[in-house]
Amino acid sequence: MLSAIGVASVEDLFHQIPQNIRLDRAYDLPSAMPEQQLLRHAKDLARQNRPAAATASFLGAGAYNHFVPSAVDQLIGRSEFYTAYTPYQPEISQGTLQAIYEYQSYVCALFNMEVANASMYDGASALAEAVLMACRIEKKDEVVLSNLVHPRWRQVVKTYTANRGLKLRESVDHKAGYADAKALAGLVTDRTAAIVVQSPNFFGNVEDLAAIADVCREKEVLFVVGVAEAMSLGLLRPPGDFGADIVVADGQSLGLGLSFGGPYLGMFATRDRHMRQMPGRICGKTVDHDGKRGFVLTLSAREQHIRREKATSNICSNQALCALTVSIYLSLMGRQGFTETAKNCFYAAAALKERIAASRRGTKASFDLPFFNEFLVDLANPAEMLNRRLMEKGMIGGYNIGRDYPDMKNKMLLAVTELTTQQDMDRLMEVLGA
Repeated sequence: MLSAIGVASVEDLFHQIPQNIRLDRAYDLPSAMPEQQLLRHAKDLARQNRPAAATASFLGAGAYNHFVPSAVDQLIGRSEFYTAYTPYQPEISQGTLQAIYEYQSYVCALFNMEVANASMYDGASALAEAVLMACRIEKKDEVVLSNLVHPRWRQVVKTYTANRGLKLRESVDHKAGYADAKALAGLVTDRTAAIVVQSPNFFGNVEDLAAIADVCREKEVLFVVGVAEAMSLGLLRPPGDFGADIVVADGQSLGLGLSFGGPYLGMFATRDRHMRQMPGRICGKTVDHDGKRGFVLTLSAREQHIRREKATSNICSNQALCALTVSIYLSLMGRQGFTETAKNCFYAAAALKERIAASRRGTKASFDLPFFNEFLVDLANPAEMLNRRLMEKGMIGGYNIGRDYPDMKNKMLLAVTELTTQQDMDRLMEVLGA
């Protein structure tokens, strides 16, 4: 084979990879084992994991431990669904295309927006694509971004924009706990395409989207809203109510388990007038030659179909299975079930916040602001110490906020869902009290 392609060795196939990033040692792996011994070894390793489903967990920060009905996994495991491959041939993919169409309908209803695409990789990449889309629409090269947008999401936005000549102007909102509309307005220039915020923000606080929308209209820039905790859409007014131009979210909370960090789902919606600049693809409804309802891919302006420089994105693999999961979850929950679950999350979080406020043990809530199911607390000791104590007690603690905001050490982000019990809170309060 090497002779046929004209290279001397397998190593020559990788000559473009720089030497300084290549592994220059043997893999640190044990020697081969008989199959039965290997299986036992793998199970021993698996038992070292501490799954969130088996213990109390107060960790959120973009990935949330919600209940997933058994019917969800049962249905998505059917052979006719269990593939993420793009349905290029509509005549043999009507079921998949209809499922995508229903998913788009759910997204539009959740966000109160006019058109949604057929899904993206995750919330972070969806936000990055929203920033690129805003710059295309406005033909400008700057975006104002609140630093209370999820830190990982902001990292992905910076990666996407780094080599495109686009400038990110980041506001410093973390000390106040919310995105200040006046401060955002002060960062807008004649080169600004959009203002980008997240609500609830990374600290769990609900942003004043109406005030920020007013700034966007006054400054004549687009309004982009991200939602990391999609369950909040069951309780809070949707971003579309406030005039958002582009809304993105991560769909993990809607039937997708934690799954060690993925795969998740990027939800993306916009206004009709911006539809042709939206990345990904859209599934549309039509009629066939006999007048019967049918579904097709309506818009999919990616580099496979048009000149690369004209493409709106390079999204190739369709997240159809994850989108189907969200559709099944929302169908099973219904409007009432979805709203009740969101209320349960909020009431449980409010109860824990009140208990912490009343404890007077050196721990207190960092902000007195509207929130959904996460809130930031000031600790008497380092967050790492508290998390070690909680792990010793068989619990998963909150997120150490000092990892991303160095001037906010000894603060922890606590998340509460419908799976958090009164006993879980009692055990947390015992450790905090100690």
